[in-house]
Amino acid sequence: MDKIVFLDRDGTINQEVEYLHRPEDLVILPGVAEALCRLKNHGFKLVVVTNQAGVARGYYQEEDVKALHQVLNERLAEQGAAIDCFFYCPHHPVHGIGSYKIKCHCRKPETGMFEMAEAYFSVDKTHSFMIGDKLLDTQAGKNYGVTPILIGTGYGQEVCEGMSATEKTRAFDFYAKTMKEAADYIISREEKPNGTNELSG
Repeated sequence: MDKIVFLDRDGTINQEVEYLHRPEDLVILPGVAEALCRLKNHGFKLVVVTNQAGVARGYYQEEDVKALHQVLNERLAEQGAAIDCFFYCPHHPVHGIGSYKIKCHCRKPETGMFEMAEAYFSVDKTHSFMIGDKLLDTQAGKNYGVTPILIGTGYGQEVCEGMSATEKTRAFDFYAKTMKEAADYIISREEKPNGTNELSG
């Protein structure tokens, strides 16, 4: 069985840029590569699952998404943090054009991209996680059955501050201010699998 850390992309791995598609606009967030390297060294596979509505809207092409992912992975690989698989959803049910305007099963918080990963990995859901900066990320993780982590980069801090304690408990298992904190939590969970979950680090 494979332990997987599923990752949102924009605002989680790289700086949030509206409809990012140009490699020259790609900025990996501080500490991310180091944290992902630690996770890989602890036996986790890294899988990106990202909604790319810019394709649906006609702002850029699927080839642009693939090219950006190649550049991103080259930069991460330099620090031992290469992503094992990338999956993206190019659809939007309202704002899509042409064949991209559909209500699909791959757009988060649906679980289609997670299920795509099952063609490559035997996912151990008990020891797998989803990290993202939006509630649709954590909801997707919950829907798929892995442990959801809200990260404070991107939109995450704003999202967390606007929620009550009860809402947080329902939405995610842990709030990490940074990817380092998320990695610390995941690794500690693996070392103490029966430990008590906490909402923030």
